[in-house]
Amino acid sequence: MFYGEYQHTIDRKGRIILPAKFREAAKSNFIEKFFVTRGLDKCLFMFAEDEWKNQEQKFKSMPFTKQEARRFNRMYFSGAQELIPDKQGRILLPQYLKEFAGIKRDIVIIGVANRIEIWDKNLWQEFYKTAQEGFEEIAEKIIE
Repeated sequence: MFYGEYQHTIDRKGRIILPAKFREAAKSNFIEKFFVTRGLDKCLFMFAEDEWKNQEQKFKSMPFTKQEARRFNRMYFSGAQELIPDKQGRILLPQYLKEFAGIKRDIVIIGVANRIEIWDKNLWQEFYKTAQEGFEEIAEKIIE
């Protein structure tokens, strides 16, 4: 549903604008509400409400007696914020999430099928450079 890579800048009020393609996908899929939280690799994960509920069910079923499950769920859910874009498709990210992801001004927003990732531009460039070098090797390992 969400695909592509888009570079944006946080406006003077601290808002980001969702790419037009993502706004179109949300509209055509009747998505009005998103949830954003701490992601992996120092980025933020953003899910449409239905996908968020799927994630929530999956992670709630993890045994709370396991320390790793408790740690993950605490970080994941305590960072979660419900967001409804305004009419221009802008959202306001909480400061604690921007700090987690090292976001200051320039960002990259990418679509990863069922989620949107929000990256600090410099961190994305570092990740991309490293991932690009091993892309074919990774494909050989995970794709049958």
